[in-house]
Amino acid sequence: MDHQTSARSRRRPRIAALSLCAVALLTTGCGSGSDADGVTPQDAPSTALTIKVTGGDPAVWKLTCDPAGGDHPDAEAACAALAKSGAKSIPATPADALCTAMFGGEQTAVITGTWRGQAVDARFSRQNGCEIDRWNDLVPLLPKASRVGVQ
Repeated sequence: MDHQTSARSRRRPRIAALSLCAVALLTTGCGSGSDADGVTPQDAPSTALTIKVTGGDPAVWKLTCDPAGGDHPDAEAACAALAKSGAKSIPATPADALCTAMFGGEQTAVITGTWRGQAVDARFSRQNGCEIDRWNDLVPLLPKASRVGVQ
């Protein structure tokens, strides 16, 4: 095998790899419908929630994210709170968690719907330290606690 044949043989895998990369770039979409991560709007996880709050000032809101919308009084901030703390605060407190015995008020909330493409059916209260923390992590998705009924 001469020098030129050997050089061509070494270039073939590189050319094939570059070709595959070019095809991947073209098929993922480089146009205006993509965000920085290459996720197009139709691929984006959906968020559509109903938030029902009782105690204090009762309310029922609808919230969508990406883009923020619905009738929530501060949809953008609510979506930001979900993005920041949702993964930690939406799941229920584990049954074996040690929580401080404190009372944060009569407010309760139920959040149902879909968040990041996953079903949500979460319940919130202010009945102990763990629940107060979950609630506070999601303000302004949930309203800032009122002290109604606290003595």
